[in-house]
Amino acid sequence: MAVQPSRPVAGILWMALTGFLFVCVTALVKYIGDAVPAAQSAFLRYVLGLVFLLPMIRPILAARLTRRQVWLFSIRGVAHALAVILWFFAMARIPLADVTAMNYLNPVYVSLGAALFMGERLPFRRLLAVLAALIGALIILRPGLRELDTGHFAMLATAMLFAVGYLLAKQLSGEVTPAVVVGMLSITVTICLAPFAAAVWVPVSLANIGVLFLVACFATAGHYTMTLAFAAAPLTVTQPVTFLQLVWAVLLGYFAFSESIDGWVILGGAVIMASVSFITWREARARRIITPAVHSTKS
Repeated sequence: MAVQPSRPVAGILWMALTGFLFVCVTALVKYIGDAVPAAQSAFLRYVLGLVFLLPMIRPILAARLTRRQVWLFSIRGVAHALAVILWFFAMARIPLADVTAMNYLNPVYVSLGAALFMGERLPFRRLLAVLAALIGALIILRPGLRELDTGHFAMLATAMLFAVGYLLAKQLSGEVTPAVVVGMLSITVTICLAPFAAAVWVPVSLANIGVLFLVACFATAGHYTMTLAFAAAPLTVTQPVTFLQLVWAVLLGYFAFSESIDGWVILGGAVIMASVSFITWREARARRIITPAVHSTKS
């Protein structure tokens, strides 16, 4: 089969659009804020998004999953559900730019987890890149120099939990089709979110239901355009473009939510993004990409 030629300009444009779509997801969640509890918002987002799962039902049934695979999918669902709850919680409390910049830590945690639990090598130069990314997180948080919100700590845990989900997906992706991996995530996360949502359930307006459906639509569109970006160009080309997501977040936060522009957050995000890009480049050189793009751990 012929290898598809690289189309870097198309890849860059698709990834730029992907970043914008995911920032729209973040902005819509922030718009709802505390009007709907985090667990309930997350649950409704996934329930409303099940409409996009219909084409995946047949591949899931045909996969004839083993007990071990069901167990791994279940663990991934729990980790992802907790991550989504914490992400919704953080969105209501800290600026868009902070959330976006701290999302860049996801691939860093994946690199560490792959080295610790999956036997992947972590060469010295990539270890330095990981340390640089953690320094970038400290630049954003600036403990002792500014007041930290519980939302910041929630985002640190969110990145770790998304990394757990990605590592499990990486293991399962060699056993089942991508449609099964994506479909099982939606099913297990919805089930895992249900008891958390029931515990805090409040009446929801039709307007907020509409906003959460838009969240599902933008998230689905973002994953689709990200797939197009990956098909058009290598990760080494598209990965640095994800830094534009921080630009979109800063602009949306400033104009839509009257958030101040924090230069330290932008600097910290740039440091993390540079580290992630270096890790991606090194793994591409080694021809064994294990680090996900920034968005690929989200849903």
